[in-house]
Amino acid sequence: MSQVSSYKKVGGGRKAAAGNVGRPPVVWALPGILFFALFAIVPLGIAVYLSFCHWDGLNSPTPVGTDNWTRLFKDPEFRQAAWLSLLLTTISWAFQTPVALLLGVWAAGRQRSRAVLSAVFFIPLLLSTTAIAMLFHALLDPNFGVIKEIGPWFGIDPNIMGSSTGALLTVAFVGGWQFMPFHTLIYQGGTRQIPQVLYQAAEIDGAGMFRQFVHITLPQLRNTVTTSSVLMIVGSLTYFDTVLIMTKGGPGTDTTVLPYLMYRTGFQTYDLGYAAAIATALVVVATALSLILVRFSGFGNMRSTREGM
Repeated sequence: MSQVSSYKKVGGGRKAAAGNVGRPPVVWALPGILFFALFAIVPLGIAVYLSFCHWDGLNSPTPVGTDNWTRLFKDPEFRQAAWLSLLLTTISWAFQTPVALLLGVWAAGRQRSRAVLSAVFFIPLLLSTTAIAMLFHALLDPNFGVIKEIGPWFGIDPNIMGSSTGALLTVAFVGGWQFMPFHTLIYQGGTRQIPQVLYQAAEIDGAGMFRQFVHITLPQLRNTVTTSSVLMIVGSLTYFDTVLIMTKGGPGTDTTVLPYLMYRTGFQTYDLGYAAAIATALVVVATALSLILVRFSGFGNMRSTREGM
């Protein structure tokens, strides 16, 4: 009788211990929370405060109520910049997602040349955005760049940066060329987590590679696509250095996206209060788009089976 009682106590203790395994203590997240609060929440709070002030960057900020926000919603330049930012984000997503998805699935395979080609393809991710923008700015120079020689071969106007459509597409291409390897890496990791038994069962049923990709790979990468898309949207909405170096918002104002408008307003006209309002509006737009994507993709209902590991 004592042996049975002791066995029950040991078993109950094991069950209780097993019930505590999984989610680590909150204290583990404390360094990350403090870092995020110091370098994200506090600066955002300061920007929100400044959006209700007039500030030239030299004197003390002067509260002006909602004047900056009233001006923001009436400003046609802001509306154009917001539209261009959304258009650039849409083009970037439509360009990067299918290419990164296909490359990620391919890179997750067992081809002999996969490792070498993947390493070469990831090189742009190691370069700075400034260096890449300067490189493409030199290549696309209509007078001295490579585009002057090879552009006519493909029916491309050497002065592609001189047209509004060409300049915007070029900015989207340059950003995609740099950050597509990052999203490829995300899709590669997601593809490698798909159970191989699914593909083995599909092969037994006679499904080819295309049907396996459509009916197994794509559904299994649903949450991966959402993660990549959120990062892509936030990144595209904050394009700045590429625009600054390659187009300076031109031709005219045809590539003046919100981050560049914010920079020009704050550091060229020294209207930092209005620039803070633009920055706050940009944060609101990016957050809203991300939440909408997560809400309608079902990503929020995803639950990990390996939480805490």
